[in-house]
Parts: sequence; C-alpha cells; structure tokens
Amino acid sequence: MILCNLAAQSRERTLSVTTLAMKGEFHVPSLEHEFFPGQVDSNQLWFSEFAGGAFALDRLMVIRIVMILLVSAFFFFAMRKPKLIPSGVQNVAEYFLDFVRIHIAEDILGKKEGRRFLPIIAAIFFTVLAVNMSTIIPFMNISASARVGLPLVLAVVAYIAFIYAGVKRYGFGKYIKSSLIIPGLPSWLHFIVAPIEAFSTFVLRPVTLTIRLMANMLAGHIILVMLFSATNFFFWQMSGWTAAAGGTILFAIAFTLFELMVIFLQAYIFSLLTAVYIELSLHADEH
Repeated sequence: MILCNLAAQSRERTLSVTTLAMKGEFHVPSLEHEFFPGQVDSNQLWFSEFAGGAFALDRLMVIRIVMILLVSAFFFFAMRKPKLIPSGVQNVAEYFLDFVRIHIAEDILGKKEGRRFLPIIAAIFFTVLAVNMSTIIPFMNISASARVGLPLVLAVVAYIAFIYAGVKRYGFGKYIKSSLIIPGLPSWLHFIVAPIEAFSTFVLRPVTLTIRLMANMLAGHIILVMLFSATNFFFWQMSGWTAAAGGTILFAIAFTLFELMVIFLQAYIFSLLTAVYIELSLHADEH
C-alpha cells in the first residue's frame, strides 16, 4: 500500500511538472533586444570578446548570415556543373533566375540593359527573399530585415546602382542637371521644382525603400508573435477560454501563409523599384 501511494504521488508530481513545463507564461512581445542592438546584453552576443567586440553578433545578425549563406550555397550547388539541358536543382535555380531576368530586369530595362544590371537586381531579390523567409522558419521566427540595418544597406546598394547608371551614360554634371531640371518649365519655376526633384530623387528613394521593407516585415513579425502568444495564453492559462485557442491558431496559420506572399512581394517590389530607378537614370533627360 505504501509503495502504491508513493508511486501515485510520484506520477502526480511528474504530471504537475510536465503541465507546468508545457504551460509556460504569457509575455508581452518586446522589441527591445531584437530590434534595438544598443540594448542587447553583451552576454547574448557572439564574439563579444574578440577584437574589442568589433565583430560581435547578436541573434538577428547570425540569422542574416545563415540565410545568406544558405541561398548562396543553393546557387553554388545548383550551378557548380551547369548542363545545357538543366534538370533537378539547376532547373529550379534557372527558373528563379529567369523570373528575375524576364519579369523584372528585362521587362523594365529592356534586354540589353536588363542583362547588364541583372546581377545586382537578382542579388537584391534573392537576398531580400532569403532573409525574410526566416520569419516563418521554426527556431528563427523573425525577419532578418525587420531591423533597419539590412534594408538600409540594400537601399544604399540600389542608390549607388541607379546613380552609377546615370553618371555612366551622361557624365556627372549632365546627369545631375537632367535629374533636376525639367525641360519646358518657366525659369522661375526651376527654383521651386529643382529642390523637390533633388529631394525626391536623391533622398526619398532610398528612404522609402528602407522603410517599406523594414516596416512591412516588422509588422508581420509582431502580428505572428501576438497570435501565437494568444494561443498559448488561451490554451494553457485561461481554462474557460480554451476553445478560443483554436481560433487564434487558425488565424496564426492563415497569417503565416499570408506572410509567405508578403515575403515574395517585398523581394519583388524592392528589386522592381531598383530596376525602375535605374531606368529613370538611364533616361534622365527624357522626363
């Protein structure tokens, strides 16, 4: 009898511990550590002691590196021994590349200029696609472009590309003049229009590229966190509301599928706008 009682108590204690372990706690989603690197505890950084912390990496930066390495490895593996008639992984890689070439680069820039600027447009497209994909991958669950650093770097790359395209075709002076001065306007209007054109072309373009990408992915991350956190809260801590967890998990799954579309659209829009800005620079004297 004593042994039976001890066994029963042991089972109850095990079930209690298991339930508590699965139950968890509801925490309000915080942006402090993930999105504001200055607030990250040095104990949560990799390589914080190396070279005085110059190469310190937090979780978000590690995810960026991992995703970029994965997409690079994919194309390296697919194209290491290209065949005239592609098959398997090479076929998939060429399908993706053809999509960027035909539907973005050549569609906006034409065949000649499209092929010329394809490497930079494709690099932007696949970088954005890869780093955003981490938002729906288990154990990552965060978009690596939801913090301003990476979107800003990509916007700067696009900025340099379209300025290079214009300067290469017209020369620096003529390109700047063609970008700011609209033919046919009365002379006095140039004093009003030229500053607006300068702000729109050389300031607003990279800023909007940066904010659009960051804000969309940050918003998606917050919504997913709230939906899955609500599921945990209703299922484990609000016994009278357990059924509500079924609704929130369905919304979470549906929004995850929607986020897949957003991930693709953000890569498409960013690379498409890069191509549009290059096209505008190549024909700056025609606007």
